[in-house]
Amino acid sequence: MKRIGTSALMLGLVAVALALPSGTFAQAPSGLPGAVDQARVDELVKYAREKYVQGQAQPAPAQQRTLEERAEARPVIQLTVEQAVRMALENNIELSIERLNPQLQDLTLAQTRGAYRPTLASTLNANSAAPLPTSLLNGGQNVTNETANANVNIAQVLPWFGTNYTAGFNNSRTNTTSTFATLNPQFTTQLTASITQPFLRDFKIDNTRNQLLTGTITRQVSDITLRTRITNTTATTKNAYWDLLAAIRAIEAAKQSLALAEKLIEDNRVRVEVGTLAPMDIISAQAEAATRRQTLTQAEATRRTAELVLKRLIVSETNDPVWRASIDPIDVVQVRPITINLESAVTAALDQRTDLLTARKNLEGSDVNIRYLRNQMLPALNAVATLGTRGLGGNQFIREGGVVVGSIPGGWPDAFAMMRRFDYPNWTVGATFSYPLGQSSQEAAFARAKLQYQQSQSQIRALELTVATEVTNAALQVESTLKRMEASRAARELQEKRLENEQSKFEVGMSTNFFVVQAQRDLLDAQIAELRATLDYQKALVAFERVQQTAGGV
Repeated sequence: MKRIGTSALMLGLVAVALALPSGTFAQAPSGLPGAVDQARVDELVKYAREKYVQGQAQPAPAQQRTLEERAEARPVIQLTVEQAVRMALENNIELSIERLNPQLQDLTLAQTRGAYRPTLASTLNANSAAPLPTSLLNGGQNVTNETANANVNIAQVLPWFGTNYTAGFNNSRTNTTSTFATLNPQFTTQLTASITQPFLRDFKIDNTRNQLLTGTITRQVSDITLRTRITNTTATTKNAYWDLLAAIRAIEAAKQSLALAEKLIEDNRVRVEVGTLAPMDIISAQAEAATRRQTLTQAEATRRTAELVLKRLIVSETNDPVWRASIDPIDVVQVRPITINLESAVTAALDQRTDLLTARKNLEGSDVNIRYLRNQMLPALNAVATLGTRGLGGNQFIREGGVVVGSIPGGWPDAFAMMRRFDYPNWTVGATFSYPLGQSSQEAAFARAKLQYQQSQSQIRALELTVATEVTNAALQVESTLKRMEASRAARELQEKRLENEQSKFEVGMSTNFFVVQAQRDLLDAQIAELRATLDYQKALVAFERVQQTAGGV
């Protein structure tokens, strides 16, 4: 605050000096009109000089001093633009999050493919029943029937033509106290296989295959989105790197300008002492130096902000050593005019632009959905075939006159052998047919999908025009920034010559302090303009490269 106050005071004194008529510093008789108190002027000059010296010696505020001390204490990491890009691709948090999306889509596809995996099921149970003696056929007054079942079956939907099948192997063991039982215990086995084949609806495509096809397209879109993030992260990192480099060059230009202003102060002080310059010219030079010191402070703040932006892109956490270090960008801005083949650039963009690729993939997804909805409008005609065989075994009783006189041993192997020989086969062949009467919901959905498909086609054509326009504008921007950079370089060289000329004239008394200060200020502005034009040219090249691959920022 003291420096700012001192600068304001100096500027005020400069204004007073400019308002004074010429010859003010000559000795004028006291009391004459227009006379100035020379002692008062000397007092003001002495006061301003003391305040300026105090401002130079005044330590920075505690907070600013702490930041500067921390900056000096931090380690310095030299970094090229390629190293910065590589660190961003490895560590950028948003990019790390985006890399998970393809993996999530892979898991979604795996979940959908799970519908085609066979399902194995089994059943084990036992029960006991004592029927009421309601008939002589019960086989006794207190009959007990005990049954145990051990069944297993498998079912699967095949990924081709909508075919699905089931197969089952059933086993039961029955033990009864009924006197009418021929086999006791009785073993029953049964093997069945059934297949269902659609011929119209769900033949070429069904819900699961539709989800797989659209899921595969979504997986490809996630890869394209990842490419978009990588491209934009690369471009943003390069721009942040060049911003930091430009901020450092701006600090160097501000220091050079400040050094010129302080040299002018010393030169003016010598001329005042020998009587060839008015004391007010020292105040003017000191005020200009204070202003340039403020410019230097702002440039240093800009440098810290630009460094923070770059760090945010290339580190993954605050514990990263780079986060606590000071970055020194060592790449040199190399201005190499390039020849742009606009037609090739537009063609490449139409083939490679990720937003166009995404739109085309979404159009493929819409086409798959249209095929599915068209198929769902067909009648459901399914053929069903079932084939089975059964077996029976157990201890067989021999009766004579209703009395058991002997038995033939048997068991489950007999039942299994009978089943295997197909002694008692059974089969079924049939077809099912269904068709909704009137307009179905599938027809309405199909009509809506077709309109959306046409809309997507129009959007892609509009997007292609946008891509061509963006690439053309980016190419024009490269050309215009190159011309602006060349013009700014020429302007800076002319300002340097102008400053040399003004200083030479000032030394021989043919120019004034005001024109020297103005020339120094114009040189600083020209240097900053050249830095900005060079940076804009680098950014234009980055944008031209990016716009051929993707659209927009991160």
